[in-house]
Amino acid sequence: MSVPASPAAADAQVDGASASIGGSELTEVDGEVILNDGDNSAPIYSAARWDELGLPEQVLKGLLAENFLKPSKIQGKSLPLMLSNPPKNVVAQSQSGTGKTVAFLTASLTRVDFSQPDQPQALILAPTQELADQIYRNIHTIGRFIENLKVALAIPQKIARGEHVRASVVVGTPGTVLDLGRRQQLDCSQLKVLVLDEADNMLDQTGLGDQCLRVKLKLLPPDKQKTVQVLLFSATFPERVKNYIPKFAPNAHNLELKTEELTVKGISQMFVDCPADSDRYDILCKLYGLMTVGQSVIFVKTRKSANEIQRRMTEDGHKVTVLHGEFDSATRQELLAKFRSGESKVLITTNLLSRGIDVSSVSMVINYDIPMKPGPKGDEPDAETYLHRIGRTGRFGRIGVSISFVFDQKSFDALSAIATHFGIDLVNLPTNDWDEAEEKVKLVIKKNSAQASYVPKIEGNQPEAAS
Repeated sequence: MSVPASPAAADAQVDGASASIGGSELTEVDGEVILNDGDNSAPIYSAARWDELGLPEQVLKGLLAENFLKPSKIQGKSLPLMLSNPPKNVVAQSQSGTGKTVAFLTASLTRVDFSQPDQPQALILAPTQELADQIYRNIHTIGRFIENLKVALAIPQKIARGEHVRASVVVGTPGTVLDLGRRQQLDCSQLKVLVLDEADNMLDQTGLGDQCLRVKLKLLPPDKQKTVQVLLFSATFPERVKNYIPKFAPNAHNLELKTEELTVKGISQMFVDCPADSDRYDILCKLYGLMTVGQSVIFVKTRKSANEIQRRMTEDGHKVTVLHGEFDSATRQELLAKFRSGESKVLITTNLLSRGIDVSSVSMVINYDIPMKPGPKGDEPDAETYLHRIGRTGRFGRIGVSISFVFDQKSFDALSAIATHFGIDLVNLPTNDWDEAEEKVKLVIKKNSAQASYVPKIEGNQPEAAS
């Protein structure tokens, strides 16, 4: 089996700062941003500099302190819309690692009146505890010069029953936020901004869509439901979600990318044609040495599979960590912290970590199982999840590599369908010549490592700048 191959992609994209940082030229992401304007009454422009946006001095100071020297493309396009008055609803799509989180945090912090630090005014929802915690830490990083900044983290076991939420910015998961509202611990009567990160996942009616809609309809007074500014951000927006968006964010301005521009050019996308299912594990172990040059994430379909691979690799002398939804909240945060710090080099996980989680030194993503989703005729290729998975590498304009395993006609056809959907040419790693295969991968990883010193400080072991 083969998929049309191409040379490893070269041009990388930048998140936050597209000027030279410490001598490294980080290139802005390519791709035409299409504006489908919900209101044509005002001209739309793109900001080339932070000082064009009229940001509060403390917010601007926080951005510059983190080496975000000028807005990335999605920041430059979306912030003028998000900061305009009267406030406009915005739906923004951009590739993984291009600065979407910094964009909506900048807008949220600009809208908040910090003379009322105990009154919730901005509510940011994320699909997982891990992503909510990451956003929470990012807010403190960007907003560290803001006096009276109070941020609450609304995830399980963080806010005691009966304790009132006294913070101007609240970030959390929809279920916990709903519980806090029902118990009258969270007052949303003065809410100005409602943000959904990974909004396609949040609004998918087979997922968290019902909870997110109830947050808006149950926690906000009727007048606020009409006036609250709704900001929806993601790398992907499938048609089934696009059709639902007008109900949640009426008359929104839509910033979109063409389908063929959704993948990050800085990620070299490869595949291995395994002779049989049983060969996947052996090939995974052969790649272990390359995985630990930087850091790597191995995505599998089930928790059982993750546990089994971790057990076998540990028995074979390989140091790996497993993380999935079976662990309690405290354990999940501890394991992720070890991975962020570099104490753990190889992380085996499910789709729990396919979205938003940002660790700058991840140089390799392995799709041990090709992502699939339920369809009308059985499982079908999940192109959106593939895109989010590989987006855990190649962030902040750095280079990364993704390797997908195929072992039968079904897995090959699934990967081929994903490649066709995004217009990708996948590089075939030869299994009969591991010296050649290692050289191909090593070349990409070395480029990634060489850029490590030039990533904005919000990355790495500090709060991550996000998806």
